Amino acid sequence: MPGKGAPVRRYNSRFMPAHSASLILVTVLSIGLLLALILLLKLHAFLALLISSMALGVAAGMPPDKLLKSIQFGFGDALGFVAVVVGLGAMIGRYLEYSGGGRALADWLLEKFGKEQAAWAMLVAALLVGLPIFFEVGFVIMAPLVFNLTRETKRSLLFYGLPMAGALTITHSLVPPHPAPAAAAQMLGADLGRTILYGIALSIPLAVVSGIVYGGWIAKRMYVPVPAAIEAAEASQSEGKPPAVGMVVLLLLLPVILIFSATIASLHQVPFRGVAVFLGHPFTALTIATLLALYYFGIRRGLTRDRAARLATESLAPMGSLLVIMGAGGAFKQVIVDSGVGAVAGKLLATSSISPLLVVFLIAMAMRIAQGSATVAIITAAGIVAPIVKGLPGYSPDAIMLALACGGSGFSHVNDSGFWLVNQYFGMTVPQTLRSWTVMKVLASFVGLGIVLAVQAWIR
Repeated sequence: MPGKGAPVRRYNSRFMPAHSASLILVTVLSIGLLLALILLLKLHAFLALLISSMALGVAAGMPPDKLLKSIQFGFGDALGFVAVVVGLGAMIGRYLEYSGGGRALADWLLEKFGKEQAAWAMLVAALLVGLPIFFEVGFVIMAPLVFNLTRETKRSLLFYGLPMAGALTITHSLVPPHPAPAAAAQMLGADLGRTILYGIALSIPLAVVSGIVYGGWIAKRMYVPVPAAIEAAEASQSEGKPPAVGMVVLLLLLPVILIFSATIASLHQVPFRGVAVFLGHPFTALTIATLLALYYFGIRRGLTRDRAARLATESLAPMGSLLVIMGAGGAFKQVIVDSGVGAVAGKLLATSSISPLLVVFLIAMAMRIAQGSATVAIITAAGIVAPIVKGLPGYSPDAIMLALACGGSGFSHVNDSGFWLVNQYFGMTVPQTLRSWTVMKVLASFVGLGIVLAVQAWIR
């Protein structure tokens, strides 16, 4: 995803091959090369992504110096936000594990909902958490709960992980004030209030079908244990009574409350608006939560400052591989964007004669497949189709925006940083991630389109 306020550099007008079809072909081949390097040659994903990025840039006709600058920009842009979020989230999770708070909350969920209904508890919690905060933030906050429920029930991690991850990613793509749906609603002339309500209404069945139904189905066929690094971390827990569940919930929800408060404050002229927005930025909110977790889950329970620092270091050590993979995924995405393939594919679909809802869905889907970021796909697709579909008789801007967002949210694969976040956090192989996370995203995307088309047909 392009950095906030950072320029998006495109070189397609000067470096694109003679035929648009050639540009699309080399992009498809570069993705095939990436999969072959990972699946057949068994190269580390970080190295495979860098090689594929370079191969694509050269094949697309980008000068070497521009290609390397694109890789550098994409790598740094991908990590500029995610690295801070993942690092702070890992520390919170480690202190939570040390105190035994994660297990206490998992036991409480199992007691209240039962083993069979705990996945529903995760889904509802993720839907609520996902409304005001980014996918990455919610994911690292809730991942420790998934790990603890998995340990308690001995089920596949996917049984709880997919309902959690699915609900978070769906709301991120469909519900303003998240950047992509908010920007798309504005460009298409949709009413923001109605878009929020319709986005929430659509997110619920999509989360149920993709997270609960498909998550439960694939969990029976693919056993994914808690990653070994997480299991090793649990070996050094405190021996005292675990903290109260209420305190655990409060500290986990604190970043959500701060971020949501900032969202409300930014929409209205309230007193101390600047302070609220500052405290509600994910960096600030997670830093506050980390310091409180350090105190309540560590220092207050007898943890020395030296030991607290070591726990923080331990929590960050497994993140190294994750971060370089996500950075390389950002570099691959940026080369695809700068080569111009997304705009080419979008314009080709925009000239077709099929239903407007299906057109915007396919344009956003093509953007998503080509360059990885759902936010970029949705916003870019909205910019392409807005002059074509804005004010179209018989089609509300809200329906067009939702169809477009469904297309842009699916097909998360190897050029998406979210793919690698799930892959590394859940300790899965690339084929496992494709069969679970990617299929879940595709399913949610097409079910969402089907619901939008059905409602449109019923209204007309």
